Amino acid sequence: MPKMKTKSGSKKRFTITGSGKIRRNHAFVRHILTSKTRKRKRNLRKAGLIDVADMKLIQRALALR
Repeated sequence: MPKMKTKSGSKKRFTITGSGKIRRNHAFVRHILTSKTRKRKRNLRKAGLIDVADMKLIQRALALR
């Protein structure tokens, strides 16, 4: 059976932590920033973790399983 290919878009968007969790960046930071509060924009800069419900799908896209 051949190897699974990694989805190119996924490898640019997600990184894997040392403990095996998957990090992601937040959306809504590109434009229309004047209507967003300073606190909201600051928190959007920080990376977050993907939800457990999406874990299997993202792992398959990254060819981890």
